[in-house]
Amino acid sequence: MSLNTELLTSSCELLKAHKPEFSRLFYQTLFVDYPEVEPLFTHVDMEEQPKKLFASLVLIVNNLTNPNVLTNTLVGLGTQHVRYGVLPAHYPMVGGTLLKTKATILEDSWTAETEKAWTEAYAAITEIMLDGSDYPKEILTPA
Repeated sequence: MSLNTELLTSSCELLKAHKPEFSRLFYQTLFVDYPEVEPLFTHVDMEEQPKKLFASLVLIVNNLTNPNVLTNTLVGLGTQHVRYGVLPAHYPMVGGTLLKTKATILEDSWTAETEKAWTEAYAAITEIMLDGSDYPKEILTPA
């Protein structure tokens, strides 16, 4: 699969102008839509976490054409998320919330093509993060 790096980059640039609003809305939406993930954030500094989320998104987009940096970064994130208690089942929740939040923030700039680009990118990101994680095989391949 070839990612639409140009569209991902341009939409990320638009999001930068709404960084605080995006980050606040993302976690608000995540906790309303998926209250079961809120306990994962019990010991997290929620003043810093939104900044880390946005910085990770920017880092990923900035390295779309640098596969070694991107893969190493995502593998590292996957490993960290295992330590935080994140399960593979949480990835679609976060992905859906990211798409929903981006659509809300970008409004008319959020097109079907933009949604497709981010959906494909998040699928690739998830795959790399899970591949780099040390989950037992039965967790990665549920019945």
